[in-house]
Amino acid sequence: MRATMTIDVDTVHDPATAETSAAWRSLKTAATALQALQTADGSVPDAADHDAARAHVDAITAGIHALAPAFPHDEAYLAASVADFERWADGGFGAPDFLDSLVAFQPQQHRTDGLRHLVVFPMYTQNGSRERKVEAVLVEVIWPEFIAEVETTYTNRLFVSLRLLDFTPGYDTNSAVLFPETVAMREIPTFTWGAIFQDREAARYRRVVRAASEITRLELPEAAARLLDDQQLAEKTFVMWDLIHDRTHMRGDLPFDPFMIKQRMPYFLYTLEELRCDLTAFRECVAIERRLSSESSLSETDAEMLEHAGLVQYAVIFDRIFRFAITGTRERNYDGLGGQLLFAWLHRRGVLHWTDTSLAFEWDRVADAVIALADSIDRLYWESIDRPKVAHWLAAYELVRETVTPHPASRWARGLPDEILAGLPKGYTDAVLDDEFPLSMFFEALEKKMRPVIASTAGIRGTDD
Repeated sequence: MRATMTIDVDTVHDPATAETSAAWRSLKTAATALQALQTADGSVPDAADHDAARAHVDAITAGIHALAPAFPHDEAYLAASVADFERWADGGFGAPDFLDSLVAFQPQQHRTDGLRHLVVFPMYTQNGSRERKVEAVLVEVIWPEFIAEVETTYTNRLFVSLRLLDFTPGYDTNSAVLFPETVAMREIPTFTWGAIFQDREAARYRRVVRAASEITRLELPEAAARLLDDQQLAEKTFVMWDLIHDRTHMRGDLPFDPFMIKQRMPYFLYTLEELRCDLTAFRECVAIERRLSSESSLSETDAEMLEHAGLVQYAVIFDRIFRFAITGTRERNYDGLGGQLLFAWLHRRGVLHWTDTSLAFEWDRVADAVIALADSIDRLYWESIDRPKVAHWLAAYELVRETVTPHPASRWARGLPDEILAGLPKGYTDAVLDDEFPLSMFFEALEKKMRPVIASTAGIRGTDD
């Protein structure tokens, strides 16, 4: 057993002061320094670094001990975290195993608006880094009363909505999620929660859509404009959107495992699944809006639900078109393609116009047009239950190419040769170009103008304006 260094930091009892406390600053500094000693799998392989690593672990566990009284709802998790850190150090800093503390962390049991958590794990951060380094975040739950009411209909017990308060460098990136599968562990447990940082989603949306609407000279509806001026309003809107989106992955006429990241298939299949979930959220919010608008009187909770049901519709359209379509590389960018598909679908149906270098929508027709796209994807899924997998892939490609123009060199667009059609699914996937559906001239021009704005959203938080 190693000797533990005594590190003296004042105990924190008030969670509202956690991010300004000496205990948090010490923990954050130690975790950041420890990252420099870790390799991609989270280990510290160089024995010459072990003394320094032990000192950093001592500072981390001292910080957890000092902060724990401010988070009594996480008592079991924080105790298990200390034990995992100590076992890792005692074992010589091999690949870390934080299964015990991960199993003890159950944030979905405490969905109370404003409740805070201290979270420390060796993990990778999606859209950040694929290396499992020790990361620490202080977060706050976003769970207004109307969302609790929405959840009674759109039940999603695994969904956790969070606001970032402070974080180590792994979250000074584009990552906006905290998922248990990213944690370093010896075996995969049954996952019981998944968290999204709606403050980051909302802040990115506000910055990107404000810039894009100015560039395209889009006159925003009054409600959509309010989203750009009110961070809290936008956060709640994204909670409602993501709550319904997330549950949709598990529901519907699904011809395959909806969690498609486990499978190797053409990237446009991921496009359609993510877009299906977004458009289901859109469709459900249209239904909520129409139902509540017909009521003669509404409770305060229902009035807030009605307001946000309308705002979700704007958020889905503008985030998909203005941010998703032009964010990231052109290498199998399935979210980008989803934005391209939505834009082109609305344009082809005459409810979106790019005329005289100005963008405009016929808002009284938009909802039905978006729902028609949702219907077409749902129809594809329903029909594909009776199809072989590769036949489903071919049908999905046809759905996309009817609206978004493929690359002129596309083998899929010309028709796959018999040796691929008669071969293994891998041949189909390998024949897909990295940029099978290139950006249109509209999006090429918009991307160039928006590039610095998109880049500026890395590491953004809700307090950044």
